Amino acid sequence: MKQLDPEKIKADFMAAYSEFNDAIFRYCYTQTSNRDKALDLAQETFTRAWQYLASGKKVEQMRPFLYRIASNAIIDDRRKKKSTSLDSMLEEGYDYADESDEAEQHEIAFEGNQALDALKELDDKYKDVLIMRYVDEMAVKEIAEAIGESENNTSVRIHRGLEKLKNLIGEKNHE
Repeated sequence: MKQLDPEKIKADFMAAYSEFNDAIFRYCYTQTSNRDKALDLAQETFTRAWQYLASGKKVEQMRPFLYRIASNAIIDDRRKKKSTSLDSMLEEGYDYADESDEAEQHEIAFEGNQALDALKELDDKYKDVLIMRYVDEMAVKEIAEAIGESENNTSVRIHRGLEKLKNLIGEKNHE
């Protein structure tokens, strides 16, 4: 069995931290709408990644690996707070949305703030993939690895998320 090189592991981890720390923080922030919570979750993400790497396990694609850890950390954090009231959950960024299918359309034209406001109203399964795709500019293949779905399912989820986002923005513009 090949001996692990602690210096190589440390160098690989530091390179990943340098490259992906800001993106992981942004992802956590868009999920929580709380800067301090996002910082804690990003730190937790890299702590878990370090523990995994230090145990001698290999990671083929670091970016999707980190997003999966971040998603799990966010889910764990929300589970801890499951007993809190709905109002406090909404204040801390917990989102829910109607799951109904909407008409298919392909182009979205809107202001950034409108998009962010509407994004907060989407179900997490759509919000996560849209952030990864359009904020962090991840490839569909990377997103699929991060969420543990096939590329086809991921593409469909992105498309449906865009449609739901467009409909939410349209509803807000007509209010």
